[in-house]
Amino acid sequence: MIIDQQHGDNWTMVHGDCVEALRDVPDASVDYSIFSPPFSSLYTYSNSPRDMGNCRTDAEFFEHFGYLVKELRRVIKPGHNVSFHCMLLPTSKERDGYIGLKDFRGDLIRAFQAEGFIHASEAVIWKDPVTAMQRTKALGLLHKTVRTNACMSRQGIPDYLITMRTPGEMVDRVIHDPAQYPVDKWQKVASPVWMDIDPNDTLQFRSAREHDDERHICPLQLEVIRRGIDLWTNPGDVVLSPFGGIGSEGFVSLEMGRKFIGVELKDSYFRQACANLRNATKQGNMFGDVA
Repeated sequence: MIIDQQHGDNWTMVHGDCVEALRDVPDASVDYSIFSPPFSSLYTYSNSPRDMGNCRTDAEFFEHFGYLVKELRRVIKPGHNVSFHCMLLPTSKERDGYIGLKDFRGDLIRAFQAEGFIHASEAVIWKDPVTAMQRTKALGLLHKTVRTNACMSRQGIPDYLITMRTPGEMVDRVIHDPAQYPVDKWQKVASPVWMDIDPNDTLQFRSAREHDDERHICPLQLEVIRRGIDLWTNPGDVVLSPFGGIGSEGFVSLEMGRKFIGVELKDSYFRQACANLRNATKQGNMFGDVA
């Protein structure tokens, strides 16, 4: 189901189902993909039956998500990478029957491995547990739980940037000039824990104008996207986001001289993404046309 398509210098945004939209993307034509998938049924973005966030169970989510992974395996060039942002998911007594955590990160990795992807890399992104406690009121993060039943206390939940690589020989390698990617920069990115990601460094924080119920619930921080694109692509490469949201991955791609293809199901997000990509185009940081 493709509802609409919008094009600009260096970018294409598709309004519709990401699995169906990717079927129109040629084999081995994408250099890199980075995105934040729906966190199973933790957040509901729309009432569409095509929305993976509307799945009733984790098994239903991963059945749907598996179709996307198959398409990603087809369109990503051999030896190139897919990065996804995720976290462990908290459970609830009402929904799951117990209070604890689900290994959503591991389940996503295994979904990619089932299609032949190689688990190549991951970075842990530090998050402030006090901020999480204030936002979620999670029992395990409340200080009073330490005083009343400390066995129910837990640490905060970090974010992860997981990177999966397609098998096969890479023809067009990504090569960095040492002057543009010096040792100190590499050492910062190579750290397994990123302590310096600003949670407010998002496209929504910069530009959102919609009502609270129409704002993107969890936009990916721009610096996380920037590090992935900077490390794993060359200028002029094609970057794909099957969950385009409000255009964060596309905005950074254009900002860094890459090309972008995005897909978004929700109408308000699609329209905001197109506006954000046009805004990036106005800044003049572009190369060529999106294929």
